[in-house]
Order: sequence, then structure tokens, then C-alpha cells
Amino acid sequence: MKGKTFIFGLFCCSFAMAQQAITPEVLKQLENQAEATPAERALRNAIQSSTISKMTLQQNNPQAKDTWFSVEVKNTGITDQQSSGRCWLFTGTNVLRQRAMKNLKIENFIFSHVYLFFYDQLEKANLFLQGIIDTRKEAIDSQQVQWLMGNPLSDGGTYTGVADLVTKYGLVPKDVMPETYIANNTSEFDSHLRRKLREIAINLREKSEAGASVKQLEAYKVQEMKTVYRMLVIAYGEPVKQFTWAPKDKNGKYLSEPKQYTPLSFYKEVCAPEEDLNADYVMLMNDPSRPYNKVYEIDMDRHVYDGHNWLYVNLDIEDLAPIAIASLKDSVPMYFSCDVGKQLDRQTGLLDLKNFNYADLFGTTFGMNKKQRIQTRDSGSSHAMTLVAVDLDKDGRPTKWKVENSWGEKSGFQGHMIMTDEWFREYMFRVVVNRKYCPQSVLDMLKQKPVRLPAWDPMFQMED
Repeated sequence: MKGKTFIFGLFCCSFAMAQQAITPEVLKQLENQAEATPAERALRNAIQSSTISKMTLQQNNPQAKDTWFSVEVKNTGITDQQSSGRCWLFTGTNVLRQRAMKNLKIENFIFSHVYLFFYDQLEKANLFLQGIIDTRKEAIDSQQVQWLMGNPLSDGGTYTGVADLVTKYGLVPKDVMPETYIANNTSEFDSHLRRKLREIAINLREKSEAGASVKQLEAYKVQEMKTVYRMLVIAYGEPVKQFTWAPKDKNGKYLSEPKQYTPLSFYKEVCAPEEDLNADYVMLMNDPSRPYNKVYEIDMDRHVYDGHNWLYVNLDIEDLAPIAIASLKDSVPMYFSCDVGKQLDRQTGLLDLKNFNYADLFGTTFGMNKKQRIQTRDSGSSHAMTLVAVDLDKDGRPTKWKVENSWGEKSGFQGHMIMTDEWFREYMFRVVVNRKYCPQSVLDMLKQKPVRLPAWDPMFQMED
């Protein structure tokens, strides 16, 4: 009996190993199915000496030549974020720039990105350190503390950050505070600033464990923020407090007598804000992994400690698209974000599900739908741009869309990207619209108590 039990145990162990590990027998099966014909060997040689995108690009896609749009907001010029993750900032200020150019009666104008970015990084540093104080009683290996330590600061962001920063710090023209090399190439400096913030964070926790009060911890935080401020000044320059400025025409001639401004007075005058950038705007999301017609809020996912968390309404794409179209018909561009790396032909700037045929190349299928891609972290919003155009068929249905990008004039189609409506439905995630373009049914949804989601939710990475 014991012998039989022992043999059965060996059999079970062997069977389990065959299922759990790559045994020699399993490996042989894998090797046998990979035997290649001469044609397949030639294909492998070609693939191994080129890029997958070149091998799978569908040449002469006729969609790339169709650049006509029936509804289009006037172009305001292309900007370039260079080697930084500030697409959210460029996109947000590009939307405001159109309003400023109209009020100033000029055709060329750009806000300073580095001015607002300085305060973004300062506010994010404070947000992180105050978060460390707020969670001082939690274990260091708790999910909340580990998320904080893993995300002390980044150069990515969202529309909510633009709204909070602009209303708190204002805006200045680009020529008043120009870009620096580090602003255009953020990664190296960011790594040093993140390391310094983590050092301050661990000191805060140790002081708390030693009995320091919240008041003492916050006093220490302010003292250490002086170092952070000094580092930011070295990298980005000291923020402008007052300046004298007047608009010029394309030949450089002043159109009015120069005036003295503060950043806040400049924003209020040139943008003439008749609405609240937070209260009067709605972020609409298309996330099929969660119930539609619900309001969601993302915990601790903001730029400013005393600012706003992400708040959005999750809508079916059939309900979201008409709202975006209504804004474009009124010549109002929008903050827009998507998973830009999927099926992107960088040369033409076309985003089309038919751009690359990966399935035929690898002899398989890639069949996940949008919901499944989100759930498995295969897809999520990665880049923000300005939605500026839509092409409608005779029945008023969208066939393609256009966005103004911030990768320079030579990128894509004259600095823009064009997406088919099929691509839009699969990889578009967020759009920010004025409330006046939303039907009452959507506005009524905003009365709901938001479902609160954690900052580490797979859907909510910052756009860069």
C-alpha cells in the first residue's frame, strides 16, 4: 500500500510539474511547432534585421492622404515639448492660447511653459511631502505609503493640474520667461529631485516615530522645501513676479503701449476668463471597464495639495462624441488624451487600426477589446493633445478627428495627428469640455456622490 501511494505521489508530482514548469517534454513540443519552411526562414531573417513597425506598416494607406475636415478650429501654431513629459501643460495652455490670441487680436502667441512648470514641480513636491506627513502612522510597506514613495514627483500631469495652477499662479508670455535646457530635457534633473524628496520623506517618518508633532513636521517640511525651491530655480530660473509687456504684430511692431502686469493680472486680462476653469469644465471619460453614467474621483491624484482631485463622468462613446462635436462646431478646442502609441504611423501622423498588420507577421491574433486592454494594463491614457477638428459624413456621423500635438511642426501631419473614428473609439480616453456643451442628463450626473478610486488604479497614470 505504501509503495503504491509513493508511486502515485511521484506520478502526481510529475504531472503537476508538466503543467507548472517547462519540462524537456514541453520544450520539445514548443520546438517542433516552430520548425520553419524556407519561406518562413527568409521572413525571420528579414524581421531580425529590421524593425517590426517597418515590416508591418500597411504601405500607401489611402486614409493618410485624406486631410480634409468639415468642422475645424483655426490653427494657432505648433509647440514642442521636446524631451519632457509636459504634454498636459502644452495642451492646457494651447486651449487658453486661442482665447488669448482672439482677445489680443494677434495671430501668433505662446504662453511660457516653464513658468507654470516651475510651480507645478514645487506644488507636487509639497503634495508628496504633506502626503508623507498625513500617512505617518501607516506602515512604510502599506500600499498608500509605497505608492507615495514610488511617485514623489513627475513631469506628467492632467487638465486638473492646469486649471489649479493657472488660477493660483497666473500665466506669462513665453518671451518673458523662456524655456531652459532642463525644462526641455527633464529626466536627469527629475531623478535628482525625486531622490531628495524621498530623503526628506524618510526623515519626516523618522521624526514622527521619535515623537515629533504634526506642527513640528510641517515646520521641518517648509524648511526642506527651501532646498527644493533652490533646486528648481537652478534648473528652470526664478519665476517672474512682475513684467512689462505689450502685443506685437508679425513684423515686431507694438500694437499698444506696454503695460505692467503680474502673472495673475495678465491671465485675467488676456484670457478674460468668464468661467471657472474647474467648476465650468467637465472631464468626460470613456472607460468600458467601469459602469457608465457614473462620476469618479481619483484619490491623491492632483498637482496642488489644496487643489482638486481628478473628477470625471464615465460615458459611453456614443454619448461622449456628440459633446465633443458640439464644442468643435462652436470653434472651441478641447483638452484631449489617448493611448497615442497604438497603431501610430509617425511619418504621416495617422492613427488608424489598419496601419500595422502585426497579426499576419506573427501568425496569431491580438483580440482584446478596450475593456480587456484596460483591465490587463495593456492600454491607458498616455498623451494629451488639443482636439481641433472632426469630419462628419452626410448623416452627421464622425469619420475622422484631428488633434494639435506638441511634438514640433515636423511631426506627423504638419504638427498634427489625424485619427480615424474607429481608432478614436478604441484608444481615446478623456476630453475636457465646457459644461454648456453637455446635455442636462450629463450635468445631472455631476450631482452624484463620486465613486472614489485609489491613486494606483491602472487607468490613472499622468499624461506625458
